[in-house]
Amino acid sequence: MCPMATFFIQNFGCRATQADAGAIRESLLASGHTPVESETGAALVVLNTCTVTAAADAEACESIRRIHRENPGARIIATGCYAQRAPEELASLPGVVSVIGNSHQHELASLLSHSAEFFPASELVRGSSAPVFREQMLRRVLPVNFQLHHHTDAPDARTRPVLKIQDGCNHRCAYCVIPLVRGSSRSADPALVIAEINRLIESGVQEVVLSGIDLGSYGRDLQPRISLQSLVREIISETQLASLRLSSIEPVDITRDFIAFVASEPRIAPHFHMPLQSGCDKILRAMHRWYRAEHYARRVQLIRELLPHAAIGADVIAGFPGETDEDHADTVNFLSALPLSYLHVFSFSPRPGTKAAALAHAVPPRIIHDRARELRSIARKKSQEFRASQVGRKLRALTLSRQEEDSTFAVTGNYLNIRVAGSLPRNRWLEIIIPPDGAPAVPLPL
Repeated sequence: MCPMATFFIQNFGCRATQADAGAIRESLLASGHTPVESETGAALVVLNTCTVTAAADAEACESIRRIHRENPGARIIATGCYAQRAPEELASLPGVVSVIGNSHQHELASLLSHSAEFFPASELVRGSSAPVFREQMLRRVLPVNFQLHHHTDAPDARTRPVLKIQDGCNHRCAYCVIPLVRGSSRSADPALVIAEINRLIESGVQEVVLSGIDLGSYGRDLQPRISLQSLVREIISETQLASLRLSSIEPVDITRDFIAFVASEPRIAPHFHMPLQSGCDKILRAMHRWYRAEHYARRVQLIRELLPHAAIGADVIAGFPGETDEDHADTVNFLSALPLSYLHVFSFSPRPGTKAAALAHAVPPRIIHDRARELRSIARKKSQEFRASQVGRKLRALTLSRQEEDSTFAVTGNYLNIRVAGSLPRNRWLEIIIPPDGAPAVPLPL
């Protein structure tokens, strides 16, 4: 029997991995382990890794080396997408006692409890990803006895927990390793989702963020089949949740009907994140994306038509193999013309096992860097313009955990992070007038 230990979880990557980290934490708490505030004081450190880019891999490896250097007695467990893809790489690092891929992540706590010695590195990553959405995958948010004063490893999770309702992906985008490390698309049973949200409401949660690897495909694998829109309708009608936010959804899954539904329901945050990846049709074809720039632009226009003040975010990749200066210029011009609210920019890096890794005409790193810098400049401009367009509007905002110099941060439905004057408790709704950039907002009487 492994003795109970203090533990710390370091998380990397997307909202789905945040939810996974919540499940790991919950299972360790249920097994009697004790969380601590930092890795330096932990006997057990779990790194929940990402592998979407080479930079994500490097960040995880550097963190492991640093943790071992600063806390040489800590037992380090590597899990997550990098652990699923390349267990031997992580197992070779100092301090790593076990590597557990996504396929066995839900067994982490029980494996610790039933083994006198930690299992050999790499032993548990060989199986393919689970063919079904396990109930344990859904419970990746907060412990059952969660109260708002309890610590969680992601600060916003105390107020806005991430609930992963879908995992895996059936698409095969040329650049993306995620289907290889998370398997095919699978969905949580709607009844479990409703029950989990009601549990969170009982614990005091005000906003839940629904997430998935390919969230728009939710329910297509279930019998009877159900759509994401149908599930959201059930959540709105069968729970008293104050605010529901949706994470990334592919543009082909955002229809006029879906946008109109969001626009008609004030309890759904007016916030759409649609991955773009490129504004050049030639590159979209090479990426094996299933839409073209004009189709994406129509979706943005529909959102602006029905929800003029909604947040609209996009992902874009700089330097995909074969991208010429003209192709990059197409993306720059396309993004410049779109009324986006924010933009996430990624520099292309080849991922082992993907089609893009074998493509010719790689873009030199210096050029990728320069193109990404230009795209980030557009991103800053878009964010500034959107924020300026909201100045003077009265919006509802939810206070977060973060505080700074006698002010508290809050998030609006359309995803503005606002500094509010005063030290306020988290998880409180406020009415505020959006101030000019940099100025704190003053809460209005409710």
